[in-house]
Amino acid sequence: MSDNKIHPSPSRRQFLAGLTAAGGLVASGGAVALAPTTDPTRVQGAATSAVGSRSVHEDLGRLQPPAYKGAISLTPLEALHGTITPADLHFERHHAGVPQIDPAHHELLIHGMVDKPLKFTLDELKRFPSVTRTCFIECSGNFNTRAGEKSSPKMLCGLTSQSEWTGVALSTLFREVGVKSKAIWFLAEGSDAAVLARSIPLEKALNDALVVYAQNGEAIRPEQGYPMRLLLPGWEGNTNIKWLRRLEISDAPFMTREETSKYTDPLKNDTARLFSVVMDARSVITAPTFPQTLDKGWQEIRGLAWSGRGRIVKVEVSVDGGKHWQLAHLQGPVLAKAHTRFTLPWRWDGKPAEISSRATDETGYVQPTRRQLIDARGPGSQPYHLNPVMSWLVQGDGQVMYKAEPWV
Repeated sequence: MSDNKIHPSPSRRQFLAGLTAAGGLVASGGAVALAPTTDPTRVQGAATSAVGSRSVHEDLGRLQPPAYKGAISLTPLEALHGTITPADLHFERHHAGVPQIDPAHHELLIHGMVDKPLKFTLDELKRFPSVTRTCFIECSGNFNTRAGEKSSPKMLCGLTSQSEWTGVALSTLFREVGVKSKAIWFLAEGSDAAVLARSIPLEKALNDALVVYAQNGEAIRPEQGYPMRLLLPGWEGNTNIKWLRRLEISDAPFMTREETSKYTDPLKNDTARLFSVVMDARSVITAPTFPQTLDKGWQEIRGLAWSGRGRIVKVEVSVDGGKHWQLAHLQGPVLAKAHTRFTLPWRWDGKPAEISSRATDETGYVQPTRRQLIDARGPGSQPYHLNPVMSWLVQGDGQVMYKAEPWV
């Protein structure tokens, strides 16, 4: 029974202490995290911070295959939304680790067949008119031919990411130095321990190449080339030289290690494609995929499509192993040489199904099947520039598996 007395309300300190004693609050690095049963409207939230962080309930990270010993990390494509990759989830591919560079002691040299060789500091680059564009970067080896049925999209083709990049047009810098009339190539060289270097046709520089210093609104991360990198929209990642330190203008390609012993495409007639640098159109379904388990009823099939030759104009989806195809919806904006999100509503009836996607770009190029690629190039064409249609098998119990097939 009540004693009919008026008791004072507990203080906030007493209230919080009571919650803590009851298991309502959990200390977390100086902040206070609510237990699942705690009403968040009853507790003061966290204060502002210098750098934001993800919710403790979100578990996002890149996959680092042990076999590559820290040289590769894969973007979790299936866990992302829209088309922009958070900078800390952008895939990594290193040839000699990530150099730590002080921008105050870093310069970009442009020399060779020029009227006036020049060096540019980071601050000097930022004085030129800036250019911002959104585009993908993709490793030319971005397809796992050994993937098993328990493979997620990041395990299959997680070596592609998309960012908004800001920098200066390379054509602007080349006008500053005055390129000789007979020059048709240039060498781009990085400051990593591998001194990675690639020959690039001058035409690309005059088209849409950039020297970039910012990514998604902030300075480029060290893993992506801080303080500056070359950006060649639509071209294989290896040509987008990170930690850029030197550009040498020439009248012929330099035939570097990376374009002779590596990054060429062997063909079945004992020849090879050299400087096959443009990334062909491809697509990947990101949901439903392994390790999801579906319930009967409506699902949204989601994925990404992209092409190094321009815009994606069409993505088709099949739910019966390629017998019939339906047009997917392309979410805007549909940009050239950029990831494009596609979706298709699908009602799963509980029976086994095989879902696939294929992309078509504005040049009319259609993403090929695995068989078409092998017939055209031969088994020796691996591991570069492989963009086959990929399929996912939905089993009767709703479990989704990758349709793994040998590359023969």
